[in-house]
Amino acid sequence: MNTEGLESLPASELHDRAVRYAVRHGDLGFLWNLLKVIPAAEASTGNEEETAADLSRVSALLSDALAAGEGELGDALRPIYIEYLTKHPDA
Repeated sequence: MNTEGLESLPASELHDRAVRYAVRHGDLGFLWNLLKVIPAAEASTGNEEETAADLSRVSALLSDALAAGEGELGDALRPIYIEYLTKHPDA
């Protein structure tokens, strides 16, 4: 799917597709990158307390990565999902 087609999808769908593809293909690089950018995405939504917690606990980051397609966080991560899915059109 091209970038234009991906832009029309909700953040939750982008998240699900990107994470499902990464898990299926063992793309730990993408999943690790997602974990690294979640705190900044949390901060961009005005949730500084969650940012601090995420930075201090890897388990929180893993949990966030699996649910990072919902709400404001999902919307903040849309560019990450679109970039990844554009590189992997079979996702």
